[in-house]
Amino acid sequence: MILSDGQLSHRTLHACGIIKRKCLRGGDRVPAGPLFFDGAFGTYYLRLTGDERPCELANRTDAQTVRKIHREYLEAGSNAIKTNTFAANPSLEADPERLYAVIKAGWENACAAAKPYGARVFADIGGSELETAAADYEQIAGWFLSLGAKDFLFETLAEYALIVPAVEKIKKAAPDASVFVSFAVSPDGYTRRGLHYRTLLGEAWENGGIDAAGLNCVCGPSHMLKLAGSLGGFPKPFIAMPNAGYPSAINGRVVFEDNADYFAQKLAELYETGADILGGCCGSTPRHIALASERVRRAERREKTVQPSGQHGISETRRKNTDFLARTDKVIAVELDPPLDYDCSFLLSASASLKADGADMITIADSPLSRPRADSVMMAARIRREAGIEVLPHITCRDRNQNALKASLLGAASEGISRILALTGDPPIQTGGRKPDGVFSFNSYDLISFIESLNDELFTENPFLVAGALNVNAVNFPAELARAQRKVALGAKMLFSQPIFSREAVENFRAARAALGCKLFAGILPVAGYRNAVFLANEVSGIEIPPDVVERLRDKTPEEAAEISIAYSAGIARQIYDEADGFYIMTPLRRVAIVRGLMREIKKMGETGR
Repeated sequence: MILSDGQLSHRTLHACGIIKRKCLRGGDRVPAGPLFFDGAFGTYYLRLTGDERPCELANRTDAQTVRKIHREYLEAGSNAIKTNTFAANPSLEADPERLYAVIKAGWENACAAAKPYGARVFADIGGSELETAAADYEQIAGWFLSLGAKDFLFETLAEYALIVPAVEKIKKAAPDASVFVSFAVSPDGYTRRGLHYRTLLGEAWENGGIDAAGLNCVCGPSHMLKLAGSLGGFPKPFIAMPNAGYPSAINGRVVFEDNADYFAQKLAELYETGADILGGCCGSTPRHIALASERVRRAERREKTVQPSGQHGISETRRKNTDFLARTDKVIAVELDPPLDYDCSFLLSASASLKADGADMITIADSPLSRPRADSVMMAARIRREAGIEVLPHITCRDRNQNALKASLLGAASEGISRILALTGDPPIQTGGRKPDGVFSFNSYDLISFIESLNDELFTENPFLVAGALNVNAVNFPAELARAQRKVALGAKMLFSQPIFSREAVENFRAARAALGCKLFAGILPVAGYRNAVFLANEVSGIEIPPDVVERLRDKTPEEAAEISIAYSAGIARQIYDEADGFYIMTPLRRVAIVRGLMREIKKMGETGR
């Protein structure tokens, strides 16, 4: 295991040597030295043929070219090749029989090409974005087992857990099989699911069924070298298969520069750093592999000072919100919407007055109902600076990819913001017959995981306290409760409920309190009046207002409506007062006076024991 000082213990290194010899030898089929995989198949196939269809289909339609590519890599110095089946999953071919035929042909082509060279053939199973990915991995692994595969590579993965059932299936059926796993990460070490490579490699290294783990794709060789070097050592053989570099778009096509000499130099440096399993990914060619294998043969491993020490895991982050989580009084958070324009004077004045009336925190919505508003993080920063109250900006996945999400979090951290409400976000507004636009490269689970990974790797001194949402109005509340439990397991320390109006929502909140071990805030939305209540009940998803409450507001003056709204909302708060760690009050149509009135009622409950 990696130790706290970045080095490996003598015992671990000895064990690693045993594992590496077993893993790399593959019987007597491979000579001493590193295991050298081939390079890219898809980009090289496109370069040779100009055929833009998935290259896996060529296993059946153009076996001659597939075998030719395999042989070119073997001639270049590879002593292990991957089957041309990276994307052979239900997204390529939904019919199981036809998909199996593609995989079978890919296996036969690779075996036929490798046999004269005595090279190992790895059943290549690429990372999948499908909801059925875990089951697909199992099925594909089973097919390869039936074909006689003994070596498996799960590559370009964005997460670890989904491959575990397939790994277990392989090891149960063939205990001597070799299973390699490789994760695709950005230059800063994160997968497209927002998970950090240290965490993923740590999980893979601890799995006794996985024989080697490492990185491939996305990164160029220089960044992969930096990521590998920062680990300090490897308890199992380390895989390094970088892209040739970073591509350019020319006339609508992705093109990689011809940098084989540079690639070879960096691969040799990866070997010197400790990588035992080498190869190339997108953009690499037989020439890249030929030069790299020659350079690696001349390379020498760097001597490392090994200092026995305790085990190293993900470092415990210092959480400056510990006192907040330990509070036993009823915390009051008030939500304000950012302006539709650039005038934030109301936001600042309302925040200051709410603080004076006893609010503990201001939450800032992120373009609710998909209407563009001023940025929630920037508004939160101004409130924190100018009104002097803690803030909880909402951040949604609707309009941001991973880069934009990280940029927002960096900006928040630079402003001293340390609490985030992580949400998937309302769906984009439908316009005509067009499909609504939206990014959604993450969902709320991914965002929570991403922030927690950043807490461990980047925000170690000032980690974010992450909150999530709880829909107490869900039709299938047991399923919603399971979602909430998953959010807590991923790192959410607080959950904020949607507005509670009905008796059923009250009971759901109580059920959540019994099941969840986190701070739980009861969402209260005191409506502004009859028209506001009708709009919310009919046009806003997830909000259910009892018809009798709506009718009570009909034909009332603003003052009368405010009294009715405060009284009804206070009644809801009273019902779940004991179960709630705090209250999350949503301001209706800028009617801050209604919020103040409700806050006073809640404060009275604490003073009088309800």
